[in-house]
Amino acid sequence: MEKEITSVNNELVKQVVKLHQKKYRDEEKKFLLEGFKVIEEAFKSGIEIEKVFVSKENAKYNFLQDKLILTTEAVLKKISTTETPPEAVAVAKQKKFTLADINQAKKVILLENIKDLGNLGTILRTAKAFSQDAIILFGETVDLYNPKCVRSSVGNLWKIPVVQIKDFKTLETEFAHFERVATLPKSNHTVNLKDFQAKLPYLIMFGSEAEGLSPQLTDFSTQKVTIEMNSEVESLNLSVSVGIILNAVNRK
Repeated sequence: MEKEITSVNNELVKQVVKLHQKKYRDEEKKFLLEGFKVIEEAFKSGIEIEKVFVSKENAKYNFLQDKLILTTEAVLKKISTTETPPEAVAVAKQKKFTLADINQAKKVILLENIKDLGNLGTILRTAKAFSQDAIILFGETVDLYNPKCVRSSVGNLWKIPVVQIKDFKTLETEFAHFERVATLPKSNHTVNLKDFQAKLPYLIMFGSEAEGLSPQLTDFSTQKVTIEMNSEVESLNLSVSVGIILNAVNRK
């Protein structure tokens, strides 16, 4: 591996830039890590890091000594996805979880058709903060390894298993014995969060901000819960709703 790269036209730099696109992340099974904190957390979590572009020698990166490539600010700006490039950008291998990895899970969150990358990353962080065992991404959800999602998870992306399920039949089979909680707007069929008592194992299901939870998953639920709030406010940000509900469930 080259130990110093100064040209933005270097072939390795061009390969790294391709990872800005989902198509190439999927093909290569790789993604980008930006900044020391995220790189360090990924390393501690067992993520395989292939190479790290750094602007200058720094002892805090010694744990990745054989992976380091010294480079320029211009190269970092080229390979970074942020307006102001960080001091380091790493290329790492994606870590994929399957249903077999979560067969002992009792506290599970499901996110359906989530389109906002920042929301997804924040929810990953929140789920870990409230000691959830796993997250299910159901339907057409944004790319987990998009750089914005990676950044907004603040190093928590790999601390909780995330499994993608596309078809309802699989979901129905795997979670038949779970308490299945639909989070919905207030109606005659919902229970206020303050009156809700979660039973283990549970699957708490959240829909996108734009569309909410689908009728299919609403019908699949065994409980329907709503966050009681001021009637002048129509809705809450999804990641805020997840935090409120997980906090309430954890306290009971």
